[in-house]
Amino acid sequence: MSVERATVDTARPIRSGSMQAWAVATRPRTLPVAISPVLVGATLGFGRTGSVDLPAALLVLAAALLMQLITNMQNDVGYTVRGGDSSGTRTGLPRATAKGWLSARHVRGAIVLAAGLALAVGLSLMAYRGWPVLAIGSASLLAALAYMGGPRPIAYTPFGELTVFVFFGVVAVLGTDWVLTGSVGVVSGLASVALGSLAAAALAANNHRDIAHDRLVGRRTFAVSFGPEASRRLYAALLLGPFLLVPVIALAAAAWTLMLPGLLLPAALRLRNDFDRCPPGTAFNDLLFRTFRLELWFAALLSAGALLARTLG
Repeated sequence: MSVERATVDTARPIRSGSMQAWAVATRPRTLPVAISPVLVGATLGFGRTGSVDLPAALLVLAAALLMQLITNMQNDVGYTVRGGDSSGTRTGLPRATAKGWLSARHVRGAIVLAAGLALAVGLSLMAYRGWPVLAIGSASLLAALAYMGGPRPIAYTPFGELTVFVFFGVVAVLGTDWVLTGSVGVVSGLASVALGSLAAAALAANNHRDIAHDRLVGRRTFAVSFGPEASRRLYAALLLGPFLLVPVIALAAAAWTLMLPGLLLPAALRLRNDFDRCPPGTAFNDLLFRTFRLELWFAALLSAGALLARTLG
């Protein structure tokens, strides 16, 4: 899932081909959306089984990070090739390829390299759980490439949030748990829904901000297809839904410590209220990154609760 940087320092020129230009294309600030589900899947698996294979966990994390980087680079180059920046109405960070800081050929080369590394990681993980690991990895890679690639990119349809929910929530959490433990717990299943929902909320904020621009360039996102009011309701549901799951998760785990993410509910309610009152345009950038931070804290507290439950017996 690709999102925009909150602000741009226009006083600092970006040189073509520089590390700064690659940072624009790879969006390193979005990487927590890849880290969070792996952290949760690993700690919940450890809480259930009492063991974790650290090399396998690191390989899973590497795969998740590569998928996010591929998605971001594909978003950068794919959007530029389709003329998404031509209207001059965008409110996020400029695309590296659109600004000429990187060539589309170089970014596509980096995508191929990252995809090759992801394939190598997937082949290594096959030693743990066999060919299904490669099937999961291949599906994730295809989704990353299809987000802004192919004749009908996912980013041009109303299904962007659903794709993020599935691959950065359900698949990432359950896949991590299964690879590391050989099984999947009910608690992990519930947590995968919560993490996927928060990740999708970030994309919903991104797409809500860009309704006017996306309509001009032909992107039929959920926000464009169903309107601003439906987009606000979607964001609220994705943002607050995970907190309804917190007591269910704790009950399923028979561990009160898994209620810890509930401490974030006031912050989530403030975020939802600020979203409703936010003026159109760049003001949504701050809300976008607050949503990312909320997901990371939710994952951290849920993981801490799982570890505490294991420690306390």
